[in-house]
Amino acid sequence: MNPQPSLLDCPAVENPQHPEHPSTESEPIVPLSVNFFFTRICNLSCKFCFHTNSSKFKLPIEETKRGLEMLAGAGMKKLNIAGGEPFMFPQYLGEMIKYCKEDLKLESVSIMHVLRYFLPSNGSKVTESWLRTYGKYVDIFGVSCDSFDEETNVKIGRSEGGYKGHVQDARRISEWCHDKNVLFKLNTVVNKLNVAEDMNTGIEVLAPHRWKVFQCLILDGENSGTQTSIRDARELVVTDDEFSQFVKRHEGHECMVAESNQLMRDSYLMLDEKMRFLNCSTGGKIPGRSVLDVGVHQALQDAGFDQGAFLKRGGVFEWQKPKKLIHSATGDPLDW
Repeated sequence: MNPQPSLLDCPAVENPQHPEHPSTESEPIVPLSVNFFFTRICNLSCKFCFHTNSSKFKLPIEETKRGLEMLAGAGMKKLNIAGGEPFMFPQYLGEMIKYCKEDLKLESVSIMHVLRYFLPSNGSKVTESWLRTYGKYVDIFGVSCDSFDEETNVKIGRSEGGYKGHVQDARRISEWCHDKNVLFKLNTVVNKLNVAEDMNTGIEVLAPHRWKVFQCLILDGENSGTQTSIRDARELVVTDDEFSQFVKRHEGHECMVAESNQLMRDSYLMLDEKMRFLNCSTGGKIPGRSVLDVGVHQALQDAGFDQGAFLKRGGVFEWQKPKKLIHSATGDPLDW
């Protein structure tokens, strides 16, 4: 297994073994791990979504590459690509991750997939054929699954047209990832509709490398139910105690990484579709100046990012897949 990525080579950042020592304002931010929401377009309507379909904008691929090159030059080692639904643009997505691994030599590239995106031409699932082409450039493939009860997923909005195969799709992608030695990740948002659920058996079946468990978060302008918000997630919010009970029920899974609202807030570098860092420190998502216009270090000043909180929540982890890719069934090297 590859060694854990280290911050020790970045003199401006504290030792990750001592996250209790937070960054100070005088320390420049190193954008070690960046979450790029390159599109807001999505085919689902999750009620608690905090990055809603409020814009159809997408940068030309060459501008995206220019921005990613600038970020890599400033210290980015890991890129997580999210949306929206990244697979609404599979060719764009593939070209982006290939560039990140082949040209920028990033340590890790991960993708978050909301599931249930079909090619209109033949009705087949994008992800399997896409993985055959681009899987060698992906370290972590993540999917969102909030419940192993399909009725609950429909109520949450994680369904397209009442489709009740979300869990089956998650299991299928998990199998593909394990077969191709791509690290499989699962994201779950704990809310009023799933807070009492026991997900232990389903997690054992999916066997994720990393299971991120988030407390439902309200952000102004996204899901707060105001005139400027597309979603209203207020009725889905759970208390800190309810969230803690859910976490305790599943504490036997070493892969689980639980993040309360307090841990999440300000601990992520989130880049929107125009390559602007989103500042959540005031309860909303306020875009700053674009990396493409002012450069990385100036743009980071608008991010409201807490580097110490990033380390405290385990933002640095083993995020590279094994370099020797062996077929899980035959033991032979994988032929991509």
